[in-house]
Amino acid sequence: MTLRMLAAGLGALALLEAAAPPASGRAANEKIEIQATVYADKTAIRSLLGQELPEGIVVVEVRLTPKTAAAVKLWRDDFTLRSDKDGQKSTPFDPSQIAGSSVLALVRTYDAGGVLVEDRGPVWGGVGGTRPRRMPGPSGGIGNAASQEGTQAQVSQSGEADDNPLLAVLKARILKEGELSAPAAGLLYFPMDGKHKPKQLELHYRGEAGPLDLRFRKP
Repeated sequence: MTLRMLAAGLGALALLEAAAPPASGRAANEKIEIQATVYADKTAIRSLLGQELPEGIVVVEVRLTPKTAAAVKLWRDDFTLRSDKDGQKSTPFDPSQIAGSSVLALVRTYDAGGVLVEDRGPVWGGVGGTRPRRMPGPSGGIGNAASQEGTQAQVSQSGEADDNPLLAVLKARILKEGELSAPAAGLLYFPMDGKHKPKQLELHYRGEAGPLDLRFRKP
């Protein structure tokens, strides 16, 4: 096989992977049904939003169907995304934390017996739509080795305007909070440091109609 044929084959494989449907999952109980689709790479996110997000954001599209006549209170913080890869977990960002006028730094934390210890690597980047990232640095922890890793955001205001196209798209597509009495859908934007495969991710719902957990699988 020539190098040209090999390159063509690899290119075709990449196109097939890019065109493959994203991974999804479902969970339900007597009160609510949740269907979710995860977009964990730049190509899939760009296809979904028509815009490119900073690195370190996983987008989850959720569709919620109440199964009783009683309305359910819905908050985005009812949802947590967790990775089997490193135990990292996070709750959703507000659009302004991704593309607003704030300076955002991610701090990775470790829940070691109730003690939170931050990654002390330096932070770089960060005004407007550019999300600062924390470079790898030494981490400390107090507790046992089975500690859980998480992500916290530290936000400070800058003087930049936040009326940019990406912010408008994120606000328009986000899952709306409030009383849920009919089927609803929207996006959640989770900070997840590093690359994570869909099969490594698990979505937890701990809201008024929960608890529910679902895994993502390719069709």
